[in-house]
Amino acid sequence: MKHIIIIPTYNEYNNIERIIDEIFRLYVDSCILIVDDSSPDNTAELVLSLQKKYKKLFLLSQTSKGGIAKAYINGFKWAINNGFDVFTTCDADFSHNPKYIKTALDYINSGFDGASGSRFIKNGGTDEKNWFRNLLSVGGNIYSRFILGANFCDWLEGFNTYTLSALNKINLDSIGANGFIFGAEMKYRALKAGCSLKEFPILFSVRTKGKSKMDINIILEAFFQVIKLRLSV
Repeated sequence: MKHIIIIPTYNEYNNIERIIDEIFRLYVDSCILIVDDSSPDNTAELVLSLQKKYKKLFLLSQTSKGGIAKAYINGFKWAINNGFDVFTTCDADFSHNPKYIKTALDYINSGFDGASGSRFIKNGGTDEKNWFRNLLSVGGNIYSRFILGANFCDWLEGFNTYTLSALNKINLDSIGANGFIFGAEMKYRALKAGCSLKEFPILFSVRTKGKSKMDINIILEAFFQVIKLRLSV
């Protein structure tokens, strides 16, 4: 198994070195690909300097800001072209604790096509204290489950691991999402293609450094993209 962790970044200078250090401390056999979305805060330059320390650290710099979905798709394609066969998506801000990657890989090794972190199953949760953001998460997942009609608890969580076979079945060129609803579209297309996905509990942590990328445009896209996804797949 050739495993890579793909981390999209935009203005994550204050987080990126810490997350890279922690991942390589836990997973010496894995690689990391940073897909930087043209950050003006020198995130990419810091990653370049860290490549002197870590030989399994790679950087893909986008020439203009294209959003999280484009970053992940370009990252997946780069990793596929470079011979990887297991792919983990992970945030740079420690909202996804790297310790959970082992659980995902255990499920992949046991035969699942994908493994997804979940806040909404037993032993899962979040330390988010903002009532509005909690309302968005809970309401968004209830809405997604109702519209998509599939037996999945946490559609919107972005901490996921897929096999090469799953990515081929999903067809990355068919993805229509731009923002954070990208994760739900990946899962839905995987399930519709017959992939076996396993949810496992995680504690989602609120970022302590940097600024959230959530805005009203992302929320509106998620609302309409779920309907479009159900009608088109």
